Amino acid sequence: MSLDYCHDLVRAGDKDRYLSALFAPDHLRPSLLALYAFNIEVARIRETVSEATLGEIRLKWWHDAIEGLYAGEPAGHPVTEALAPVITEANLPKQAFINMIEARQFDLYDDPMPSLGALEGYLGETSSMLIQLAALILDRNAAQALGDVSGLAGVAMGITGLLRSLPLARARGQCFIPKDMLERHGLSPAHLLAGRDTETVAKVLAELRAHAEKRLTEARAKAITAETFPAYLPASLTSLYLARLAKLGARSLSEIADVAQWRRQWALYRNARAQTL
Repeated sequence: MSLDYCHDLVRAGDKDRYLSALFAPDHLRPSLLALYAFNIEVARIRETVSEATLGEIRLKWWHDAIEGLYAGEPAGHPVTEALAPVITEANLPKQAFINMIEARQFDLYDDPMPSLGALEGYLGETSSMLIQLAALILDRNAAQALGDVSGLAGVAMGITGLLRSLPLARARGQCFIPKDMLERHGLSPAHLLAGRDTETVAKVLAELRAHAEKRLTEARAKAITAETFPAYLPASLTSLYLARLAKLGARSLSEIADVAQWRRQWALYRNARAQTL
């Protein structure tokens, strides 16, 4: 039942990673889906609670649940039940999960992201770490040399994901666009949240897209083993999403930048065959 729960959760909540997992070996696919299900559970806390205090309580529950897993005491949740054997078999580091949970505290509040460096740090503990853990599941020995590419691909993918979800973040009063980038253009987070001075905001968004593209280019320059490639495959859709975001421009403040599923599936198939980001 726990494996079915993870399968259904990822298929509904993270279609790109779900489809990418289909390119992994059959016996490792449930492990990837358990990991991705954990990510969904902690990433969606902000949107499922009415106030930050309740979110803190849920994050504390997940923190304790991870501690329990490593102490041999599963918490009785479908995701932790599915994740328990994965942690043992792949020898996944506890601190990676703890850091992912702690990074999500930022999601619970409306403080603006202070700088591009802070954003990359946040994504390093969330998006990048998720890729690295998936690579460890697929081939632990190879993955240990792939930390740099996981970091770069995760930042590129993470920035793109945040840009795509701008309408949702703005509706919640959140500003993930780095404050220092806005200030360089004479703007504040309030301009972004209110949708004011959209021409200048569009310049900031273009600058952030360019940074995501730069990180993706840097990731592409590094070698990824065939065994671990399914962990990186979701990041291969980054260019598709960035192109859509560029076409929308300032409209991405109010319109989710989506790409037709058939195009995403074809791109994943093509990139999986060529093993290219």
